[in-house]
This record gives sequence, C-alpha cells and structure tokens, in this order.
Amino acid sequence: MDEKLAEGTCQPTAAPRRRLIDRILLIGTKEDAKLYKDGEKWLFTAIVSLAAAVAPLGSAMLMPALPGIASYFQVSGTVANLSVALYALSMAIIPLWWSVLSEAYGRRPIYLISFTLFLVWNSVAAVSTSIEMFIIMRFLAGGASASVAAVGAGTVADLWEVKRRGTAMGYFFLGPMLGPLVSPIIGGILTQRFGWRSTQWGAVVYGGLVWLSMIFLLPETSSKAVKGKEQASTDNSNSGNVQDVPESCVSRFFKALGRMLVEPFRLVGYLRSPPLFMTCYYASISFACYYILNLAIQRTFSRDPYSFRAIILGLLYIPSALGSIVASVVGGRWTDYVMRREAKTAGRFDESGNPQFRPSDRMCENAWIPAFVFPAALLVFGWTTHEGIFWFAPIVVTFFFGLGNSLIFNTATTMLTEILPGKASNAVALNNLMRNTLSCAAAVATDPLLGAIGTQWLFTGLAVICWASSGVIWALKRHSDKAPSA
Repeated sequence: MDEKLAEGTCQPTAAPRRRLIDRILLIGTKEDAKLYKDGEKWLFTAIVSLAAAVAPLGSAMLMPALPGIASYFQVSGTVANLSVALYALSMAIIPLWWSVLSEAYGRRPIYLISFTLFLVWNSVAAVSTSIEMFIIMRFLAGGASASVAAVGAGTVADLWEVKRRGTAMGYFFLGPMLGPLVSPIIGGILTQRFGWRSTQWGAVVYGGLVWLSMIFLLPETSSKAVKGKEQASTDNSNSGNVQDVPESCVSRFFKALGRMLVEPFRLVGYLRSPPLFMTCYYASISFACYYILNLAIQRTFSRDPYSFRAIILGLLYIPSALGSIVASVVGGRWTDYVMRREAKTAGRFDESGNPQFRPSDRMCENAWIPAFVFPAALLVFGWTTHEGIFWFAPIVVTFFFGLGNSLIFNTATTMLTEILPGKASNAVALNNLMRNTLSCAAAVATDPLLGAIGTQWLFTGLAVICWASSGVIWALKRHSDKAPSA
C-alpha cells in the first residue's frame, strides 16, 4: 500500500462533485455567462435587479416611521436618523469585502451568504428593545444588503457585451429605483396600521423571497469562479498523495484570509486614478442629494403648515421614484445610442466592422442635460417648501430631480465597469464607499442644517455644489480612457 502511495497509483477515487447548493439550481452553469440565451440573461438581470432593491428598500421603508421610532424610544429626530445614517455607512464599507470575495469565489456564494445575514439582522432589528440595539442591527443589515450594490453590476458585466450593457444596466437599476417608489408607501401603510416594527418584518419577507429566487434560479456568472471550481475538482481527483490535502487546505485558508483582510484596503489605491476618482465623486454628490431630499421630505411635510400622516408621507416619495424609473428605462438606451454615435463619428471600428467603444463616449448630452436639471429641481424644492406653497408644487418637482439624478448616477456606474476592465465589482464597491460615506454624513447633518438655515438655503447650497461639480463631465470626456492601476 505504501509503495502504491509513493508511486501515485493509490489515490482518492471521488469524481468531481457539485455542491448541494449548486445541484438544486434549475438552470445550468456555463463557463462564459455571455453564452446564455437572451431570455436567461434577462431573467438573471431581473433577479439581481430585485435583489438590488433590498438595500434602498431597507432605507426608504423606514423614512415614514422615523417620527414613530423617535417617539417610541424617546430620542430626538437626529438620533433616530442614525438608524438611516449608519445603515448608509455600512453600505459604504462592507461592499469592499463583498466585491473582493466575489472576484475570488464568485457572485453566487456572496449573494446567498449576505442575504442570509440580512434576514437574521433585520429580524433582530424588528424585536429591538432599545435604540442602541436597533441602530446596531440596522448597521449590520445595511452591510449585508449592500452586497448586490457592488456585486450586481459585476453580474451584469458578466452577462452582457459592452454594446448592450448600457441598456441592461438601465434595467438592472430599475430595482433600486422601484425600491424608493414602493417602499415608502408600504412603510407608511405598515407604520400607520401596525407600528414601526412592521417595516422591518416587511423587509425580511421581501428579502426572503429574493433569497429563494437566488437559490433556485441564479447560477454563477463569473467565468473565473466557474473555471476555478472545475480546476479544484480536477486537482482533487488527480491528487496522488492524500497527505498533501491538509497542507493544501491550510495554505488556501491563510491565503484567503490574507486576501479578505488586505485586498479591500489595496483597492482604495485605485482612487488615485483621476478618472475613477472623479466618476465616484460625482456619483457620490448626486446620491448624497438623494438622501438629503428624502429626509427633508419626511421632516418638512410632517410639520406645519403641511402636517401629513405617515401614510401620506410615504406617498410623497412617488414622483421622485417615478423619475428614477423613467431614467432607468430611457437612460440606458439613450447612452447606448450616444456611444454608438460617438464611435462611428470617430471612425473606431474593429476588424469585423463593429464600433469600438471607450468610457469617454458616455460623457455627452446624456450627462450634461441631467447635470443641469436635478440641481435646478433641488433649488425649486427648497424655496417652495420654505414659502409653504401648496404641496403639489415642491413634490412634482421631485420627479425632475429623480430623473436627472438617476441619469447621472446610472451613467457613472456603467462607466465604472469600463474604467476598471475585468474588475467591475471592485470599481462599483469603491463608488459605494464614497457615495454611502458621504450619504451617512448627509443623513446626520440634514436635520440640524434644516433647523439652522432652512430648506431654502440648504438646497440652494446643494444646487450650487452640484452645478460646480458638473465640470467633472468635461474632464471625464477628455481623460477617462486611461485604465487606472492600484
């Protein structure tokens, strides 16, 4: 027996096996996700889009309940807002780790693990007995839900070629946009009838349904991860010395641990690249404005001269969300059209005569027009609410904010998947780091700022900052085609 082991003739005979979690899939896994049929690609995109709605749903559903939470725990509105602010902060930091792990081990394991954690943390949040416990659980739930914010864009990039990616990314963003449309309404109804805790149970139910769809219908799309699993199975089958296995496992464990701890911090080095930093910066400014506007709606319209109930507060978020949905449907096609036009105008074609695209092709009128529109909407909202004008005027203008803001954000996110080729999840995770960190600060500062300077001057300042920041579009048009290095 010893001689056979030495000669490598006695070895484990187990054939390569799929894990149970992969065997229950109803759709097979392919090495190249771009080879799936269009119908399957759209199904996967829809699932990831619905999953991406969980994070904003967890935030927006709570908005109408914030006054009730402050009253229940007998804390100030600023303290209650921490449940939103730290949720956003967690969404900024944790996706760095999700993105690194997804590039190493694939998208599917990250989705399933993170959503399991989301269900646990949100369930505990629903039964919180103190404001401290509630805020901590919200922080943990935010980090778990944010996996799709980084990894989802990577899945879309895995599935779709560049020439169709803008359209696909637009539909992917429908989920995050539908979340703010539906969840405040649901949150208002639940809060009105069952109290603020029901908003957390509602998020658990939705997250659970998405989790089940991922288990049965969403295969691995990362070709690197699929090939890695096949190679690992082959290596295990061909191993001639069974004593090599423990050492290999230990080595892989410490290598994975080192990657998990160090790699996210190394990713921050990519922000030294001006194109990547500018794209993340502009997307972050627009997203922070979204958070400030949502909190301002809740604060302004729950007080005199409006004094709306929780259920009505939820309905006030509809116009902004509708604008975001229109942006998701129209914006992707608009951007794809602009890219084709720019490539043809520049005479960039491959050997087959197909247009060759560059990231800078996305920075044309499809960016300039919304860059003017959404700050203008902020300005109008600030002054109409300050004057106490009939609610219809400031709320309708939020439609144009949602439209312009989402066009900018969607274009920037799609661009990030091309500025950092082959590492789409990492690029989007860096974007999440910047935008949610800024949003956390915005959520903490909004209530004190509204009390100190009022809606008119807060939103005037935001409009000026956004218009000044639109110079980023000009810079990206000229300097975004150089790939960054860490």
